[in-house]
Amino acid sequence: MGRKILFITTDQMRFDALGCNGGTVARTPAIDALARDGINYTRAHAQSVVCMPARSTMLTGQYVSTHGVWMNGVPLPEDAPSVAAYLQDKAGYKTALIGKAHFEPFLDPELKFYENRMARIDENGPHRGFDHMELSSHTPLILHYNKWMRENAKDEIGGFYQNLTADFEVNAEGGGDTGACQVHTNPVAKEHYHTDWVADRTIAWLDSLEEDADWFCWMSFPDPHHPWDPPESETHRVNWRNIDLPDAYPGSPDKNQDILEGKPKHWMWYWTGERTINIEAPPAFIPKDMTPDQVREVNAMTHVENELIDEACAKVFERIKELGWEDDTDIIFTTDHGEFQGDYGLLFKGPYHVESLMKLPFIWRPAPNAKTNAATVTAPVGQVDLAPTFCDIAGVTVPDWMQGQVLPQDQETASAQKRDHVFTEWDSVYTDGTEVSLRTLYKEGYIITAYNKSNIYEGTEGELYNLADDPNQWVNLWDDPAYASIKKDLLAALADAHPPAREPKLDWVAIV
Repeated sequence: MGRKILFITTDQMRFDALGCNGGTVARTPAIDALARDGINYTRAHAQSVVCMPARSTMLTGQYVSTHGVWMNGVPLPEDAPSVAAYLQDKAGYKTALIGKAHFEPFLDPELKFYENRMARIDENGPHRGFDHMELSSHTPLILHYNKWMRENAKDEIGGFYQNLTADFEVNAEGGGDTGACQVHTNPVAKEHYHTDWVADRTIAWLDSLEEDADWFCWMSFPDPHHPWDPPESETHRVNWRNIDLPDAYPGSPDKNQDILEGKPKHWMWYWTGERTINIEAPPAFIPKDMTPDQVREVNAMTHVENELIDEACAKVFERIKELGWEDDTDIIFTTDHGEFQGDYGLLFKGPYHVESLMKLPFIWRPAPNAKTNAATVTAPVGQVDLAPTFCDIAGVTVPDWMQGQVLPQDQETASAQKRDHVFTEWDSVYTDGTEVSLRTLYKEGYIITAYNKSNIYEGTEGELYNLADDPNQWVNLWDDPAYASIKKDLLAALADAHPPAREPKLDWVAIV
């Protein structure tokens, strides 16, 4: 028998959101305890900084180029490999995914995709190797959470922020005290909000299992992804007026312009509103007009959501203990990608490979009966390593189709695995036809990003940052002659790290 596995993900959570990673705003004692008692990976990077590609990597154990979900709106093929299916087949695991899946596009008016049909036809799977699925997004849509809300709190559905307008334009409406983009006062009761719902439905599934079952449960919270509309009853937790501005917030429009002028042109386009390069950023949102107080309020609402996630996790941890499984349960906590939250005067995410978006909270608390020592691992790891690690916990061979490695439990193991880099990629076509293609490597304290040729770039552009001297990645060293030799070596390592690409390229069928 293997050990039980609780895999927890959030959506769009920064590395520094948690107390164990230096966060000073949200109180996250339950997750901090995982880091204290387990292994905290302080150099974990996303393989993509947008939802669907990153989530597909976590499910398949493959890089984005290989599984083929190159941007949001590209559905993961139904026959794609799945670690959940592999654990079922090889070790008899009971499997569930509760919360946000997003392997298939949300924007699906014809209900082509089973994720979106499931609740409508009163089913819970099986799908992609999961015996049981109960799905949610950030707002009540056509998923199981919407059905539950209609049955239990129908009058509260209208209190959520509507992320899309009637013509499917991304909404830029502001709210709260400062009018910040996508901040909203939500009258929903805390016990009806999707964070508590995900925890409660996870507990209900755990309660349904036999005492001796081996299980793999992916508990997937939709927060703290925008819109920022936590229950109004909870917003007192963090007063935005007391929030410090982020370290990477430049502090003035002139300073921000100086920084962005040193980066490739699509950075400045986004800030000025000349052209939006991310489909989830509202075209009507112009970052240069965002005030410092609006940045503070966005951060405050984000940290309210982070606290609610921690409390929901604690509730599930307690139930696992009550069921007698605590000593036999591994818990892994991470997210799909980060969020600007005011860094560089920006919000949301997109084709911008800096630590705001790439660097992840990443914690593995092995089951206590595994007798593993607590550790902090600074070697680079990534989402591609999760599926092999689940296999190792379950006691099954890591299949050849997985491209990562089992996560190291200490620095010595990381050295033996020759872990010196982590790879991230981005490809997108914006709604106006703008194309961006990036390939990034973190190695030995440097981040290098090479731009592929597209309809806005020649393929000679890029970014290079020395994190030791420039932790905020304000100074692009790409064209600095003093770094020419380092750049050459890093570009060679980046080329070597590129995974094999899926052919033919999958079709983009929806916006999100």
